[in-house]
Amino acid sequence: MSQTQQSNPLHDLMGGRRGALDSALPSVVFVITYLVTGSNLTVALVAALVAAAVLAGARLIRREKPVRVVGGLAAVAFAAVVAARTGNAADYFLPSLLANVASALIWAASILARWPLLGVVVGFAIGQKTSWRDDPDLMRAYSQASWIWAVSFLVRAGVNLPLYLTDNLVGLGISRVLLGFPMVLGVIAASWWVIKRALPADHP
Repeated sequence: MSQTQQSNPLHDLMGGRRGALDSALPSVVFVITYLVTGSNLTVALVAALVAAAVLAGARLIRREKPVRVVGGLAAVAFAAVVAARTGNAADYFLPSLLANVASALIWAASILARWPLLGVVVGFAIGQKTSWRDDPDLMRAYSQASWIWAVSFLVRAGVNLPLYLTDNLVGLGISRVLLGFPMVLGVIAASWWVIKRALPADHP
């Protein structure tokens, strides 16, 4: 697994293990605070925002990319605004649910349009840019591997939808953790395996 992480630039682009844990922590803080305070939504939202702000500060100290810092904080802030406006704690997870549905559609559309997003991301990450599109083997490999990412977003949405509809806050919190970094690692490993299997043995 460690070789897969080092060989695949997606692991670093998404912030690695620390970035994935950072993205899940505000949700965990939100759920725990909500339960401990006797379903006090305001206090739980404030706790999640404070956790996100602390993590953002830590990221700045680590000199991470500003877009990653702002993106993480903005995602939590938007989720908090949605839940605050509706008054429903489960709506804190609604933006991420909709984002997973949209991501699944976008990844699928990119494959059908012959611009598989995995090729786009990896191509720019390793300096290949879009030259991989002139290689039929790479086009096929990236297209096949991109379906894994599309399906992973669809799985997240499929798991979270019934939890959201039943206001299962604990389940949503657990899902955020289990379908976060552990699933990403599995998807990266599967993508790497599919790409290697799809390319001819003598491919450069």
